[in-house]
Amino acid sequence: MKTYSESIADAQKLIASKGGTWDGIGAEAVARMQLQNRFNSGLDIARTTAAIMRRDMAAYDADPAQYTQSLGCWHGFIGQQKLIAIKKHFGSTRRRYLYLSGWMVAALRSDFGPLPDQSMHEKTSVPALIEELYTFLKQADARELGGLFRDLDKARAGGDTAREKVLLDAIDNYETHVVPIIADIDAGFGNAEATYLLAKKMIEAGACALQIENQVSDEKQCGHQDGKVTVPHEDFLAKVRACRYAFLELGIEDGIIVTRTDSLGAGLTKQIAYSNEPGDIGDQYNSFLDCEEIDPATARNGDVVLNRDGKLLRPKRLPSNLFQFREGTGADRCVLDCITSLQNGADLLWIETEKPHIEQIASMVDRIREVIPNAKLVYNNSPSFNWTLNFRQQVFDAWEKEGKDVSSYDRANLMSVIYDQTDLAAEADERIRTFQRDAAARAGIFHHLITLPTYHTAALSTDNLAREYFGEQGMLGYVKGVQRAEIRQGIACVKHQNMSGSDIGDDHKEYFAGEAALKAGGAHNTMNQFA
Repeated sequence: MKTYSESIADAQKLIASKGGTWDGIGAEAVARMQLQNRFNSGLDIARTTAAIMRRDMAAYDADPAQYTQSLGCWHGFIGQQKLIAIKKHFGSTRRRYLYLSGWMVAALRSDFGPLPDQSMHEKTSVPALIEELYTFLKQADARELGGLFRDLDKARAGGDTAREKVLLDAIDNYETHVVPIIADIDAGFGNAEATYLLAKKMIEAGACALQIENQVSDEKQCGHQDGKVTVPHEDFLAKVRACRYAFLELGIEDGIIVTRTDSLGAGLTKQIAYSNEPGDIGDQYNSFLDCEEIDPATARNGDVVLNRDGKLLRPKRLPSNLFQFREGTGADRCVLDCITSLQNGADLLWIETEKPHIEQIASMVDRIREVIPNAKLVYNNSPSFNWTLNFRQQVFDAWEKEGKDVSSYDRANLMSVIYDQTDLAAEADERIRTFQRDAAARAGIFHHLITLPTYHTAALSTDNLAREYFGEQGMLGYVKGVQRAEIRQGIACVKHQNMSGSDIGDDHKEYFAGEAALKAGGAHNTMNQFA
């Protein structure tokens, strides 16, 4: 990036080259607008953020404490406020990303209204949300830099050269709100060509990382619901390759593909895998099928038959025409899925589990790393898990195994408030607090995300406001519960006019019209009450 002074100098040269016809254009104003919009396209964003993720992946390989995190966001404003909050509280956005959840797109952004997570929503709504998120993040840059520019003008007007130098350094070393996004492409919304076309749109909108799962696209289910159906490896790998081709066609050589396996909870497949010879990937997939040996003389009409080791086997087929895997094969299938994906161009793995248990995850990752030592996971710290109950039960089981007296606890009822102040609850909470750190070190988890957190926080905060405002508290319910807290916690959007771009607009009016500009941010703007 050019420095602020270099940008001004370049703009001055360009203006001077126009023989006086551009003299109404201010070189410093040009430099400011350029710095406030440093990404000219979604591909610029994808290229920049892919490089960030690659550096972070290398840093994690060297030190598992350098894991990354994200929260799922369903609107550009939500993503923007998350990144503003991160910069406010931690001073940097390093190792913090965005996650785009297909579940939340289906539930909140579909023209059909709320839908279950079954790939029924318009696939165009996914790249549209990516573009929206980055539009809001770029506006957060413009807003924050605009504040620095106004402070710079004040310092110059007051002759404060020391302050001017500090501000110029802050401008030259400005850290953008634009961070990597891991975007959910579900099961590809169709065949490999459909996957490729959607992947291109998502990358053009700014996505540097695409997460794709091995379910059947027209039977896709939420990862934490029943009835999941997987596809043979070759079908899935065709879609992985389609995503890679999309990245390469658009010039994003560092694009990241996250392959998700739902095999741990999926007991069904829609088709028998094609196999050329014993032991190939198709044969391995078929080896997990629940089969029964048959005699050709007693074969039924329409039977599908496998020949294995000289025996004729009939896979169990349901009335839905789906084939069933053997019970207890989920972990083995996950391991095979992961190794196969990494050997065929995937960069990161996602194993969807039914509970947040570090050793369960690690038991699979250990096996994967025997083949691919630097295998890394993206892990869903899902709100579908009852974290309190799961971890209290984990502590209960550990204590019982150690011989501790757990007779005062009812394992099935550990969610109860009566246990909140107990030693067991305290230990469970500590395990929850350190879960991401511990899982990054033990289970190879490079990126921790929560898929749906802002869905839940929006519902919770709205419930609290409705209870107070429409109840006895009236207007105090808003003032005490929202506005006063915003002011005292320094929440940026308490100045909602500023957040919506009012000050940026005033700056532009002054650039365009000079002293004739009619600006909104004068002395009578009520936003000044929050100075």
